[in-house]
Amino acid sequence: MSQCPSPRPKSVPHPTPVISTSAGGAILALDLGTTTGWASLAGGIVHSGTASFRSGRYDGGGMRYLRFQHWLEQLASDCGGLAAIHFEEVRRHAGTDAAHLYGGFMATLTAWCEREGIPYQGVPVGTIKRFATGKGNAGKAAVMAAVRARGFSPADDNEADAIAILLWALATRGGVR
Repeated sequence: MSQCPSPRPKSVPHPTPVISTSAGGAILALDLGTTTGWASLAGGIVHSGTASFRSGRYDGGGMRYLRFQHWLEQLASDCGGLAAIHFEEVRRHAGTDAAHLYGGFMATLTAWCEREGIPYQGVPVGTIKRFATGKGNAGKAAVMAAVRARGFSPADDNEADAIAILLWALATRGGVR
C-alpha cells in the first residue's frame, strides 16, 4: 500500500478514514497559501496536513515558490505519482499581498502540472463550502465542523479546506456527474 505523507507535515497524526477508489496514482487536494493545506488519497487512505512556505529573513522573492515546487515533487514521489490535483480557486482576496501570493502559488502549481502531465482543476470556494456544509457562504468553523463530522481531525482551516476539496473531488469525480 502506498504511503503519501507530507515531507513537512504541520498537523498532529490522526486516524484517517479509508476510502476506496480505482484511480491510478494519488489524488491531491490543495488549499494554496503561505500555509498550504493538503489532503491526498493514496492506497485507499486519506493523508492530510499543512506545509508552511513562509519566506525566511534572507530569502529572495521566489524562494517560497521554489520550496513549494520541491515539496510538490517530493509529495508526488512519496505517493508513487499523482493522478490529479484539485485546488481551491479563489477569486476574491483580502488584500493585494494575499492576491499576489495566491497567484504565485497557482502559477507554480499549474506550470508544474503542465510540465509533469498531471491533470489539475480549480474548484470555486463556494462549491467547496456548499459541498461540505450545504451553504456556499459558510465560515471556516462550519467547514471544520463538517469535515470533523465525516471522521477527520484537521489541525486548522487550511487542512479542513483541503480535505473538503478531496471529498468533493471523490464524490463528484472531479465535477463530472
